[in-house]
Amino acid sequence: MKKWFLSLTTLALVLFASWKWFLIPGVEQKLNKVASGGSLVVSEQAKALHSSLVIGDLHADSFLWARDLSKEADYGHLDLPRAQRGNLGMQVFTSVTKSPQDQNYSENSADARDNITLLAVAQGWPPRTWDSLLERALYHSERVSALQRSAPEQFHVVYTAEDLRQVLKGREQGANTLAAILGIEGAHPLEGDLSNIERLYDAGFRVMGLQHFFDNELGGSLHGQNGAGLTAFGRAAVQEMDRRSMIIDVAHSSESVVKDVLILSERPLIVSHTGLKGSCNSPRNISDDLMQEIAERGGLIGIGFWTGAVCDNSPGNIAKTLRYAIDLLGVDHVALGSDYDGSVEVSFDVGDLNVLTTEMLRQGFTEQEIRKVMGENMRDFFLDNLP
Repeated sequence: MKKWFLSLTTLALVLFASWKWFLIPGVEQKLNKVASGGSLVVSEQAKALHSSLVIGDLHADSFLWARDLSKEADYGHLDLPRAQRGNLGMQVFTSVTKSPQDQNYSENSADARDNITLLAVAQGWPPRTWDSLLERALYHSERVSALQRSAPEQFHVVYTAEDLRQVLKGREQGANTLAAILGIEGAHPLEGDLSNIERLYDAGFRVMGLQHFFDNELGGSLHGQNGAGLTAFGRAAVQEMDRRSMIIDVAHSSESVVKDVLILSERPLIVSHTGLKGSCNSPRNISDDLMQEIAERGGLIGIGFWTGAVCDNSPGNIAKTLRYAIDLLGVDHVALGSDYDGSVEVSFDVGDLNVLTTEMLRQGFTEQEIRKVMGENMRDFFLDNLP
C-alpha cells in the first residue's frame, strides 16, 4: 500500500510540474501576445532621441506570471533584458489578486468564479495565497524583493521620492537600473479591513487601484453591476491612503467613485492604463470631461497599448491617441500606461518602445512633448507624490 501511495504521489508531482512548466507558459503565450505583422521600422533620428529619454510606464502585471524576469523570454511583454533594450527607467508593477471568469468591460459579478485562484495553485504560489487576496499581494511583494536581491544592478524597488531620485541619478551616470514601484490593481486585498492598508504599505505598495473588474467593499467598478460611488469603508480607505501619501489609481473605478474621490482627496490621482472616450468609444474608458477634471487637479493619465482602450493597438494609432490626450488634457498630464503582461495583445513589447518614439516624430510631436509623455511627466509626478 505504501509503495502504491508513493507512486500516486510521484505521478501527481509529475503532472503538477508538467502543468507549471509547460502549460502555464502556454497560457501566458495565449493571453500576453505581441501581434505579428510588418516589421517595426525605427528611424536613426528616433534611435538617437530614444536613447536620451527618461522613460516610464504606469502599469504592468508581470509579477502575475511565473517567468523569471531577470531572464529574457520569447513570450510575454516585459523582462529586465528587454526593459534595458527599450531604455525603460521606471515601471509601476501591479499586483492582480482577483479576476472574474468571463471578464468583460460591460458587467461582471463580484460573485463570479475567480481566475487567479487556479493560476495561484497551478503556478505553485504558497498555499496561504490560495484563499487570501491579501496574501496574494504580499506574495507578489516578496517576489519583487527577491528579484531585487538577485539582480540589484538591474532592478531596484523604490519606496520614497528620494529612492527614485537616487535610481534616476544612477541612470544619468550610466547605470541600467529599473526603478520599480509597487501597486495594487483593485483594493480587494484590504478584505474589508482598514488595518490592511498599513500591512500593504509596509510591504512596499505605494499605488492603490481602488477597483478592478467588479464592485468591491470600497465602491463600484466601471465594469461592475451597481455603478455606485464610494462606500463609507471606501471613504475611510481613501483618507487613510492619503494620510500615508499612497497614490490612488482610478483606472477601473466607476465614474461615481472617481467623482467622489476628486471631492474627498486633496492629492492628485492617476488613471494608470486607459484610453480616452473621445478617441475610442469603449466601455473601458470614462468620459473626457471627467478625465479633464482629473488633469485639472494635477492628475496623470496613462495611455494603454491594447485594443480595448485605444480601439487600434498599432504604434501609429497609439501616437494619435497620445496627441488627442495632449490636446484634451495638456502635455503635462499624459504618460504611458501599457498594461504589459495584463492578458492583452500589444503590437510591440518593452524592448521595442522606440517604435513609439519613431511614430511620434513622424506625426510631428515636438521633442519636448515626446520627453514629457515618454517619462518625464511620470518622473515628476512620483517625485512630487511619493512619501
